[in-house]
Amino acid sequence: MSYEKALEYWKSQDVQTGAKIEAVLNGQIINFAYHSGKIENPSITFNDTREIFENDSVSSYTGDLRTLFEIRNAKDAMYLMLEHFDKRTPLSEQLIKEFQFELTKNTYDSRRYKIGERPGEYKKHDYIVGREEVGASAADTEAEMQELVDDINSNELASSNVLKAAAYFHCKMENIHPFSDGNGRTGRLLVNYLLMLYNHPPMVIHNEDKNEYYQALQDWDENLSIKKMVDFFKGQIVKTWHKRLEKFYKDR
Repeated sequence: MSYEKALEYWKSQDVQTGAKIEAVLNGQIINFAYHSGKIENPSITFNDTREIFENDSVSSYTGDLRTLFEIRNAKDAMYLMLEHFDKRTPLSEQLIKEFQFELTKNTYDSRRYKIGERPGEYKKHDYIVGREEVGASAADTEAEMQELVDDINSNELASSNVLKAAAYFHCKMENIHPFSDGNGRTGRLLVNYLLMLYNHPPMVIHNEDKNEYYQALQDWDENLSIKKMVDFFKGQIVKTWHKRLEKFYKDR
């Protein structure tokens, strides 16, 4: 199956509401949360994620509380995304902060709190990340994020090629690294929100493919190129939907 077939399938579903998205996604909504969390927290398991999404509780849990909070937060953030989809809330700094708050509430450690960092707020201190040691300074973060939001909202890139817009947004946001924690999870959730907002299939960024994902981010850091990320996104979309696509096209 191809990326173009996945795009055709999604458009055929006529997804207009958060409820319809939830119905079309079905079990994928758990996969989105599990894989996005697992990329940065190896303690997250699929079974724990499934139990929290389905029962709002876990049985026989022996892990740390932060991991449990992260999974519960992922559930809250996914349903917040569906609420905003219903309202067609445009991308904004406030929306980005709101998603990051949902994903990180109750997970900031005492060290972060002591130096003034808070969920839902841009970083107060400078953080160097990645092989290329990227990350905007705390003083420049707000201006760089506003410029990024304006880039997405003020031109025709998203409406003409939302996949490229989403790749650019994600690479640039991760390069800015606007929060003291939760940048990756927030960015991945926002990518899917942007895609669905422009009638495009969302995707699971699979944990087992994270090395390729990191290489695509690194290509932006080194070369300001989104090509690897666009290609990676296309591959992840096909991987996310391949079983559904096989059934859909077989039954036609």
